[in-house]
This record gives sequence, C-alpha cells and structure tokens, in this order.
Amino acid sequence: MGLFLQVFTVLVITVSLQGWLPRGCLEEERIALLHLKDSLNYPNGTSLPSWRIAHANCCDWEHITCNSSTDWYLNASLFLPFQQLNGVYLYGNRIAGWVENKGGYELSRLSNLEILDFESNRFDNSILSFVKEFSSLKALYLGHNRLEGIIDLKESLSSLEALSLGGNNINKLVASRGPSNLRTLWLQNITTYKSSFQLLQSLRAFPNLTTLHLEENDFRGRILDDKLQNLSSLENLYLDQCSLDEHSLQSLGALPSLKNLSLYALSSTVLSEGFLHLRNLKYLDLSYNALNNSIFQTIGLCDLNHLQVLYIDDNDLSGFLPPWLANLTSLQLLDLSSNHLKIPMSMSPLYNLSKLKSFYGSGNEIYAEEDHHSMSPKFQLESLYLSSRGQSVGAFPKFLYHQVNLQSLDLTNIQIKGEFPNWLIENNTYLQELHLENCSLSGPFLLPKNSHVNLSFLSISMNHFQGQIPSEIEARLPGLEVLFMSDNGFNGSIPFSLGNISSLQAFDLSNNNLQGQIPGWIGNMSSLEFLNLSGNNFSGRLPPRFSSSSNLRYIFLSRNKLQGPIAMAFYDSFEIFALDLSHNNLTGTIPEWIGRLSNLRFLLLSYNNLEGEIPIQLSRLDHLTLIDLSHNHLSGNILFWMISTHPFPQQYNSYGYESSSHQSFEFTTKNVSLSYRGSIIQYLTGIDFSCNNFTGEIPPEIGNLNKIKALNLSHNSLTGPIPPTFSNLKEIESLDLSYNKLDGEIPPRLPELFSLEVFSVAHNNLSGKTPARVAQFATFDERCYKDNPFLCGEPLPKICGAAMPPSPTPTSTNNEDNSGFMDMEVFYVTFWVVYIMVLLVIGAVLYINPYWRRAWFHFIEVSINNCYYFLVDNLSILYKFGFS
Repeated sequence: MGLFLQVFTVLVITVSLQGWLPRGCLEEERIALLHLKDSLNYPNGTSLPSWRIAHANCCDWEHITCNSSTDWYLNASLFLPFQQLNGVYLYGNRIAGWVENKGGYELSRLSNLEILDFESNRFDNSILSFVKEFSSLKALYLGHNRLEGIIDLKESLSSLEALSLGGNNINKLVASRGPSNLRTLWLQNITTYKSSFQLLQSLRAFPNLTTLHLEENDFRGRILDDKLQNLSSLENLYLDQCSLDEHSLQSLGALPSLKNLSLYALSSTVLSEGFLHLRNLKYLDLSYNALNNSIFQTIGLCDLNHLQVLYIDDNDLSGFLPPWLANLTSLQLLDLSSNHLKIPMSMSPLYNLSKLKSFYGSGNEIYAEEDHHSMSPKFQLESLYLSSRGQSVGAFPKFLYHQVNLQSLDLTNIQIKGEFPNWLIENNTYLQELHLENCSLSGPFLLPKNSHVNLSFLSISMNHFQGQIPSEIEARLPGLEVLFMSDNGFNGSIPFSLGNISSLQAFDLSNNNLQGQIPGWIGNMSSLEFLNLSGNNFSGRLPPRFSSSSNLRYIFLSRNKLQGPIAMAFYDSFEIFALDLSHNNLTGTIPEWIGRLSNLRFLLLSYNNLEGEIPIQLSRLDHLTLIDLSHNHLSGNILFWMISTHPFPQQYNSYGYESSSHQSFEFTTKNVSLSYRGSIIQYLTGIDFSCNNFTGEIPPEIGNLNKIKALNLSHNSLTGPIPPTFSNLKEIESLDLSYNKLDGEIPPRLPELFSLEVFSVAHNNLSGKTPARVAQFATFDERCYKDNPFLCGEPLPKICGAAMPPSPTPTSTNNEDNSGFMDMEVFYVTFWVVYIMVLLVIGAVLYINPYWRRAWFHFIEVSINNCYYFLVDNLSILYKFGFS
C-alpha cells in the first residue's frame, strides 16, 4: 500500500502542475479572439469554425500559433503536504527558479524524495541551493539548463548516485566533500572545447563512478587515459562524437573494469594500442567510423571473450566475414550493416555463436552458399536483418526452417523466389515483423493454418503474388497494424474482413488489379492512419465520409476510375497530411471544405474533370508544399498562393515508422512525370496549374515563394506580363509559362535564377529582348522562346533592332483589308444592333412614362411647326435659285 501511495503521489504532482504551466493561451487572449471572430463574421458569416467557446485552448484553433516564451517560477511549498513523495518529474517546462516562501526551510521534511528531474528548463546555479535540502536524493537531472562556470556539489548530497549536467556551460566540478557514492554522471554536450577538457580533471573526486557519459564533447588531440585512470570502477564509457584522434586513447588498458564502451563517430580510425586489456568488455560501439579490415587485426577484438554487444555498422569493412568473429562466443547482438562485406545467406560462419540473438547485416552483399548438410546453427535468433541490393540466392536458407524464436525478419530485395513462407509464421509464434519486399515470391498469398496474434507488421510488396486476398485474413492475423501488399497481381475486391482488424493503422494495396467500389467501411476504421489504393480499377463514387477515421493522415486513391464529385468524403478528417485523388474521372468543383484541412501538405487533383474556380479557402492552407490541379477544366483567376516555408516535420506513425518512407505519388517537373517516393518527398515543393482555362494576370505575390522548386502555369489563357518578382524564386528548378497570352518583356533579372534547369515562355505574345545568355540561361535554346512574334535576341534568329518584315499580302477573296485597324463587317453589325437597341429603349420609356410621352409628342409637334414656318419663310429664296 505504501508503494502505491508513493507512485500515486508522483502522478498527482506531475499532473497538477500542468494547470499553471504554459499549456495554452491566456483567458483574455481567448476572449479577444472570439470578439475578433464575431466582427469578421458579421452579420451571418461562417468563417473560423474551430474558434469555439467550448474549446478552451485557443492555441489549437485554426491559424493560431502560440509562442510559449514565458519563464515560470516554482512554488516549492506545493510539495510539503506530500510527505511520502518519492519523485518529481518536471522535464521541459521552462521553469527558471522557485518562489521564496516562509515554509521553504521545511523542505527537508520530504525525507523520502529520491528523484528530481529538472532537465530542459531555465534553472541557473542557484538551483543547487534548492536541492541541498533533499538529503535523501539519489538521482538529480539538471541537463540542458543555464548552469555555468563552477558547480559546487554540496556535502548534503551524500546519497546522490546519478547526476546529469550535460548541455550546460560548466567548466569545473567542486565536490571535495560531496557525493562520494556517485555512480552515474552525464557530462555530454558541454559548450566549449576548453571546458570539456577541464571537466575531466574534476573526475578524480568521484572514484566510485561506474558509468560516465561524455558524448558530443570536443577532445581533439587530448590524451584522455591519464584523466580517466583513477576511475578504477568505471564499467560504462560513452565517447560518441567526441572528435577523438590517434592521440586521444593511447591505452584503453588503463580502464581494466570497463564493460561498455561506445566510440561512435570517431574523427580518426587509429586505435593503435587496442582493446587487449579490456577483458571484461561486454558492450562495444564502433559504428559510423571509417574502420577497415586491417584495423581490427591491430586492436585485438578476438580476445574479448565476454563481449555481448558489438556495433561495427557504417564502416569500410569489405570481403568475407572475418574469422575472428567466431571467437566471440558470448556475443548476443552483432551489427555489421552498411559495410562492403560478403555475407552468405546460410550464415554458416556464425554457426558457433550459440548465444547470438540479433544479427544485422543489411546493406551488404548477400550471396548464395550451399547449405552444409552436416552442420546446423547453435543459435536461435530473435532478430535477423539481411536486406540487400537485389542479389539472387535461389531459395530460403535451410537454417530458417529450424528457427522458432524469431520476432523480426527482414529479407527485403533478396531474390529468393518460391511461395509465401507461411511456415515462418507458424514456426515462430512470437514473430512481430516480417519484411519480404521485392523477393520474387509468387503464387497465392498463403495464410498460417492457425491464428497468429503477435504479427503486427507484414510487408509483401513488389512480388508476383496473384489471386484474391484471402477472406480469412482477419481471423488468421488479427493483430495486424501494418499491411503492405502493393505492386503485386492481386485481383477481386477488398475482403470485408479487413475492416474488422481494429488495430490496422497502415494499409497499402496500390498497383494491383483490384476492382469494385471502394468499401464504405474503410471510413469506419478508427485506427487507420495511412491508406493507399492507387493504381487499381476501383470505380464508382468516393465513400460518403471518412468520419470515424479521425487519425487518417495519408490518402492515396490516384489512377483508378472513380467518378462523381469529391463531395463530403473527407469533410471531418482535419488531420489529413496528404490527399491524392489524381488520374480519375471526378467531376464537379473543388469543395470549399478542403480549406479546413489545416495540416495538409500535399494536394493532388490532376487529370480529372473538375471545373469552376479555385475556392479562396484553399489559399489559406499555410502548410501546403505541393499542389497539382493540372489537366482539369478549372477557370477564373489564379489566386495568390502560399507555399509553406515551415520545416518539414518528421511524421512518425504510432507503429514506429516514418510516414514519408511509405508515401508515393506522381508529379510533373522539368517536363517529366516522375513517381516520387520516400524521404525525397520532403524536399519537393511546387505548383502545377497547367492545362486548364485560367484567365487574368499572374499574381506577383507568387514571386515571393522563394522555396518553390517547380512552377507550371502553361496551357491556359493567362494575360499580362511576367511578374518581375519571379527573379526572387532562387530555388526554382523548373518554370513553364508556355501556351498563354502573356505580353510585355521578360524580366531582365531572371538569369539570377541559378538553379533553373527547365524554362519555357514559348507560344505567348512577349516582346523585347530575350534574357542575357549567362549562367543557366546560356543552355536554353530557341524552343524555349518560339512563337513570340515580337521577341528578339539569341537564341532566336531575329536580331534586335532590325527592320520589321512587311505585312503579308491579304489572301481574302473579297478584297477586304483584314489587317486594318477595324474589322468593317463587325462595325456594321455592331452599329445596327446598337441603333435598334436605342430605338427599342426609347419606345419602352415612352410607353411606361406618360409625362415623358407627352413631352416627347410636344417636342415633335413644336419641331414640325418650326420646320413648316422655316420652309414658308424661305420659299421665295428657293424659287430664286431655281427650286420649284
């Protein structure tokens, strides 16, 4: 009961503090924003629907960004009522200190407090006076604060066993009467080179240290052994990314008790004295260096009989597996990935390692070797990663048939051939991940005979499987979270049973021969985050709504035969990150609600039959990096568009894999339509509005999109000049404005676009001189400028300043001057139409208004009388000139 009370107290304190720490907007700010919304929506508007009274945290409202920049001060007396308090965790809350109060001296009553986690706050050196009150403290975490200079560890911290001070600006520790029981010390990422080295001189005050973290410090040219040799109890040493060179570790033998050593990312490959005296070493990390085969013959790894974990990944090892690996009989984990080794698929050189549980060999050459019938491995693996570069090995190795403890297996890009190995799932009941992408497997997709509840990740993409997806998949694999089956030959429809896998988060069936209508139950899968059904034969309308899929972020439905309007399908899916509906037969207009998808990064609606104007709401998607509306029937003006300059976020799903590695879509840039896949997507920014009916001028604000890589506005009816602001597109690689009605001169500063590789303004009405033939513009030929009658200069044949050629002879057979200022036929038609309209308007007015009608007839009567008397008075004169 006492233990439960302590744990409960920790949780209460942690949660209760959230009420006064900076977790949302202030109340007066929220009220002001609501008043602002009312004024913008007057009298009956519907803008900003997420700004609601019921939603208290306005930092989550649409288009609102909160900047939590306020430092807070901790009221220490809050802890006094909790006499059984065991730990306080206040990581990353911008706390700068504590509030002085009359009860502060009573903090010593918290005699059970053992853990204080103040990492990543704003504390300075004064925090040490605060923590000295806790005499029972065993673990103190002060990393990444504002500590600096000399740190005096008080005598009262005599029980301290773990201390974290990394990420500060400390250059000396004083602990003459301090924590003699200190076992674990973090001093990583100290700011300066000088302070990093001076700190080592303070370590003699901690003779009982067993674990020392010195990662990410600068020890160039410094000999560390003479500063560490007094640490006779040291078992774990981490020197990752410390710029060590050949002088830094002249004799590792000065640390005979060392069990764990991490030398990740050395600046040199010289370890001349070797590991000969480190007989007790159990953990060794030498990854991400430039170590080759010869260095391992020098450092004597073969004598480390107690070594359990060895990382040598991302080095320059080559050839066959070194024979000394067979001597490491205590080895449990071996990572040789990303080298230049030749590893047999049978893994026979490692058969003697009876304790081996995890082997990572991906990124090497995996080759076929005849299995030794008289030999079998002594190990039972839990993890095996052998993804390669496409080598053919013929068949599954025989040793896999005898493995029963596998939890993760990756054989990606190894050409094995044969059927799906359902026996792997049946033999290994703990199997959780199975990667068999691009393995040349064929035949039907064979399920295990019995239910397998542990398999959560299955990828069989890029094989030659055929037939229908088994309807029993939910009963046999009920724990699936990720299912990738793309690029195969599956046909038929999606089995209804897939919708019953409640844990399914990622689902990829793209590039198969599936058909039917996209089932509506997909929208009810509440855990679904990633959906890719592109490249199939699905027809009919989109499902009415994906309302229950609140976690849905990635939707790829391109290259199908979908019809009808987009309607309300994704109306409530506010978390969507990518939406690809391109290459279908969708009709209607672009719905305004797409503007509510505030997290949208990619919007692809090209190659459909959409019409109408672009909704103004779409221009408010301030995280958008790629939009493709090409090859539709859209009209109206092009809106000022905002391409996001926000850093591309790391999109990790709850199943632990980066989302961008599974995304795939097509986009045309540099006049080539390419399929983009994986991490390259985060660098792709562009706009493609080509092949529509857009009119009006190009908004000059587009020139402010200095991160854009591709801009295509070709094959429209755009008028006006090319905005001079286009010279600001410093990262653009492809700019296509051809087949429009643009006029004026080409901005002379466009040659400053040094990244430009494809450029075209052909088939317009541009005039003046072509841009200077410098830098990238020296590579653009006549085709980039052709069919602009008044454009001159290289590479065009027309020389600027030359006489204009005479107008061509009219070819009309009716001798009309078709090249004149005005078309006379149009003039006559227009004249008579206007004349008749004026008469009709006058008649209508006189018929409707009796006052004007009387005035008009009076005017006519007076005019007739005047004309009559004029003729009578002048009749004698007319006779004189012979008129009768």
